[in-house]
Amino acid sequence: MIDWTPGSIAMQIGPISVFWYGICYAVALAAAYLLMTVEAKRRGEDLDLLPNGMIVVAVAALIGGRAYHVIDQWALYRDDLLKIVLPPYTGLGAYGGLFTGILALAAYAHYKRVSFWIWADIAAPAVFLVQGIARWGNFFNQELYGPPTNLPWGIAIQCSKRIAAYACPPGSDPNATLGQHFQPLFLYESLSGLIGCAVLLFLARRLGGRLRPGDLVAIFFIWYGLVRFSLETLRSDNWTFFGIPVAQIVSLAFVAAAIVILVYRHRGPRSEPPSGSPEQPPGRSDASASLAPSGEPTGAPVVEGAGPPAAQPN
Repeated sequence: MIDWTPGSIAMQIGPISVFWYGICYAVALAAAYLLMTVEAKRRGEDLDLLPNGMIVVAVAALIGGRAYHVIDQWALYRDDLLKIVLPPYTGLGAYGGLFTGILALAAYAHYKRVSFWIWADIAAPAVFLVQGIARWGNFFNQELYGPPTNLPWGIAIQCSKRIAAYACPPGSDPNATLGQHFQPLFLYESLSGLIGCAVLLFLARRLGGRLRPGDLVAIFFIWYGLVRFSLETLRSDNWTFFGIPVAQIVSLAFVAAAIVILVYRHRGPRSEPPSGSPEQPPGRSDASASLAPSGEPTGAPVVEGAGPPAAQPN
């Protein structure tokens, strides 16, 4: 079992505290940017769209994630509303961030006139990677843990960091752990994210010709939704709706929506280029595509005077 209880502050620079939580998220976002760069380049997408796009989506996700967390843990903020906006901002709700991040990505893709589904597929493995790295910020904050356990990977939690369900007896030393250990839910989510990232990258490369734009992000939501639904059974400080954890309700909604998207987008002949392959260059006609490299026709008929074919839907 793990008895080490880390501190939340990585370093102190004068009056400024640098928190491990922030460091973990900074490293996670940097890794996500590098991964998205690789994936966008592999798919032939415009890399110039990535820096601003990622800033827009990241800011939206942080706002949504913070809002969800504050609602989820309202008891921590109702007596001191300034804690919502003042540092160290230790607390983000994944579903809030995913919701606002999707909206921001859709708006940005529409503004730039690019495929939302293709860029969502590019982002999906990176979001898993963010989860895999950033969740370690919860470890340094001694949060996101489950019930007591005797498992070898159980973690110790100081009395001052415990939720009401696992509170220490009155008068206990705030820094004591009383020899108790708890389920590391942050670790389960981290491992799920890293494995999910690897699986999506594997599918994109091995099944690229059979996938359609939007398949990877749909698989992401099915994977994440099922994992999150399961882990919520181990949490005691959930935000509930008629006694049911809200995160479980949202998880099932995301899973159902993702399944509908998969079925809908595979219901008929492919109308978009396969995921993982560049789209046909704008303005290229079927007639020019029917010419061999030498300029000789390949056998496809070309009608003189005919206008260009109708554009295929994106």
